[in-house]
Amino acid sequence: MSIASIRFGIDLGGTKIELIALDGNGREMLRRRVSSPRGDYDATLRAIAAIVREAEAALGLAAGTASVGVGTPGSLSRATGLLRGANSVWLNGTPIGRDLATALGRPVAIANDANCFALSEATDGAARGAHVVFGVILGTGVGAGIVVHGHVLEGANRIAGEWGHNPLPWPAADELPGLACWCGQRGCIETFLSGPAMERDHLAATGESLAADAIADRARSGDAACDATLARYEKRLARALAHVINVVDPDVIVLGGGLSNIERLYDSVPQQWGAWVFSDRVDTTLVPPAHGDSSGVRGAAWLAAQ
Repeated sequence: MSIASIRFGIDLGGTKIELIALDGNGREMLRRRVSSPRGDYDATLRAIAAIVREAEAALGLAAGTASVGVGTPGSLSRATGLLRGANSVWLNGTPIGRDLATALGRPVAIANDANCFALSEATDGAARGAHVVFGVILGTGVGAGIVVHGHVLEGANRIAGEWGHNPLPWPAADELPGLACWCGQRGCIETFLSGPAMERDHLAATGESLAADAIADRARSGDAACDATLARYEKRLARALAHVINVVDPDVIVLGGGLSNIERLYDSVPQQWGAWVFSDRVDTTLVPPAHGDSSGVRGAAWLAAQ
């Protein structure tokens, strides 16, 4: 195997920094994880440099040999080159791309973590071979990435796929004007389709506070109130994805994040979205991720190859 084919992917999260090493065929060679130095940017750079050095040594590679891609919250501004929009707020306003390249002694590819998820599933995951892939994150927040012919679509402003901060389409009267979103708008898709949004909706409808996974479990067991909460969620997800299909027309939509584990979504949502798709039939498929929680870090490794 060529040493040049070894690539490192790094998932830079708020609580952990995870590294994976893949060979040219996508085979996992090594995985490492350390805690994120919360609130300390310089310590974050040092932690990433240390985990890369340790991984290279463990694989018998000379320093600087492996290519490196990093998935981050937020995105790099085209205007300033600084990171913006990260919920790991100590990273915002930093030249993390330039600083990591200096710390690691090599070019570093950086992309939003949702883009990395989409790239992973498009490269060797659930959407392998598809021409256009829309990869969705349904978790604490809501995001997405777009991959076209195997390459991440960033867009002129590096915000392609920022689906969660558009308004919920075709809203019902009781969904208006929508809750305030942290982005400064109201009624964003994120305020309806994140895990906390499902929990708020269930609390408002029933007076019962339940975690999203508990709502899904109880719905499976026949709880009528939890089933109704999921039904409302599914209709909103169907409308939101129909809007994506009308604009992007992807071959495959892959769901990620904690809510992607709700199995009934993959049947119920496609059964409904045709009511809002501007076509006489819908050939887009909705699928769960092949790599689960590993998709983000794997996508960062594939990003390095690009």
